[in-house]
Amino acid sequence: DTSWGCDMEGEIACITDDVPMGVSKKDAGTHIKLLMLVNDVSLRGLIPGELAKGFGFFQSKPATAFSPVAVTPDELGESWRDAVIQLPLKVDYNGQPFGRAEVGQDATFSLADLVAHAAKTRNLGAGAIIGSGTISNKGADGGPGQPVAEGGAGYSCIAEIRMIETIADGEAKTRFMEPGDTVKIWMDDAQGHSIFGAIEQEVVSA
Repeated sequence: DTSWGCDMEGEIACITDDVPMGVSKKDAGTHIKLLMLVNDVSLRGLIPGELAKGFGFFQSKPATAFSPVAVTPDELGESWRDAVIQLPLKVDYNGQPFGRAEVGQDATFSLADLVAHAAKTRNLGAGAIIGSGTISNKGADGGPGQPVAEGGAGYSCIAEIRMIETIADGEAKTRFMEPGDTVKIWMDDAQGHSIFGAIEQEVVSA
């Protein structure tokens, strides 16, 4: 249903082994065993109503898609530092470059921070998946990010560009996804080789 506001969210995720409750941020990184890419789909039109009820996301977070390949952190070599991948996440929307945001450039939290937070009040069983949140970069001047077509790093979700449009112009101009729209999410190493394979999806009517 297009009224639900279907949006992609390009993210990184890690898979852990058994993580003890209360693990420190320092030790949390040792429990990260695999890394992969995520399209953490959101239905923006349903989120406000759910959040207003005080119980968080449920219907507004449908099936998540993962990359076909997961790799161990050591496979990234120098591109894995301080539990953050130091490479751009690439997003194409309808065959055009939409996002090329550097994962480590403006990361508020490392994956180790997020694992420690998730384990604050519970043990995490082996196979737990922790997502990074949508990858985003500020503009060169420290302000909002710019589209790829304008020399910026672009975006990993539509909601971000819509918010920037609303601030700048008083209304959002970029629509959410509709049947027939496609998204591709992938990451290359420094030599241009694909690391995780690609998430490739098309929006279809139910």
